[in-house]
Amino acid sequence: MKRVLFGYVIRDEKIAKDSNTKNKMIQIKAEGEKVAKGDQIFRYASENEEEINTKIDELNNKIQEAMLGQNNLFSNDVKAIESQIETKIDGLSSKNNLQEISEYKKDINTYITKKSKIAGDLSQAGSYIKGLIEEREDYQNKLTKNSKYVTAPMSGVVSYRVDDLEDVLTPNNFESLNQDMLKKLNLETGQIVTTSNDKGKVINNYECYIATILSSDDAKEATSGKKVTLRLSTQDEIDATVSYISEQDDKSVLIVFKIGDCVEKLIDYRKITFDVIWWRYEGLKVPKTVVIYDNGLSYVVRNRAGYQDKILVKILKENDNYCIVGNYSNEELKDLGFTTEDIRNMKKISIYDEIIINPETQ
Repeated sequence: MKRVLFGYVIRDEKIAKDSNTKNKMIQIKAEGEKVAKGDQIFRYASENEEEINTKIDELNNKIQEAMLGQNNLFSNDVKAIESQIETKIDGLSSKNNLQEISEYKKDINTYITKKSKIAGDLSQAGSYIKGLIEEREDYQNKLTKNSKYVTAPMSGVVSYRVDDLEDVLTPNNFESLNQDMLKKLNLETGQIVTTSNDKGKVINNYECYIATILSSDDAKEATSGKKVTLRLSTQDEIDATVSYISEQDDKSVLIVFKIGDCVEKLIDYRKITFDVIWWRYEGLKVPKTVVIYDNGLSYVVRNRAGYQDKILVKILKENDNYCIVGNYSNEELKDLGFTTEDIRNMKKISIYDEIIINPETQ
């Protein structure tokens, strides 16, 4: 039975928060959105934000009511703005990202404000509409002025999924990792990290690491810098490099793999399942008991229609029980000392051949 491998995701990530406030966090950037160092990523609500938003909503309604019946406005600017508003409203139906929806609504409010100001200039109710707009802008400025904004501590992608392991599972201290320490984290495999209400973080989206405990011969023989392939639970296969190795007390090894692809797909998780592909060869898998070793070369005996032929094969990879074999190229056969006539008469192994087990005993 194939053993399931468990990996712990290690990222270069920095927490962003303001420890001096307990107010509600309001996201500015979407989960997974790329940011530069210093960009605003979220803010903390002001003390009376709910009350201010209620006032703004009331003023919006008053502005809309004041503009009803202003159908005598034929300004080209008004028509252009109305067209922009309709385009944005139509576009909302195709959006499912909360941040994009928020941006669309913000644009719509901006267009409505422009239209209201023009309507105020063209209508007799202009001074009343302008007064409402100015009052609303005062409330909006209060929100901005009284809010605490938090900026990105580095460039990368934003995440609001914080599990307080950001300073524990870090690429800065692989030496602190061991089998007991990882078990004591008591993490659920495949569990999505919950969204925080008071802090966010920025993650290096170019690389991350996966730490795991292995006991296979391939793992024990691995060296730092070895190239392998990892297969994630999403079935994505990604190139990886052995970045750190440490022997454990039970003769297993702790290995940390470095990856540069699919980093965004791992942001939601801290513990995952995956496979390690230590080597990959294309050939035919045969039991070692069918292989004959003769004068430094390897052969198998093929049975075809009752006729047996001893066929030279190239051992690509082997373990205790099986070999991956293939055929030599003509150039390789020449290097082994075979003549052109030998090569012309030489038979080759193919996928449907019947190979005799323990051929020397037949």
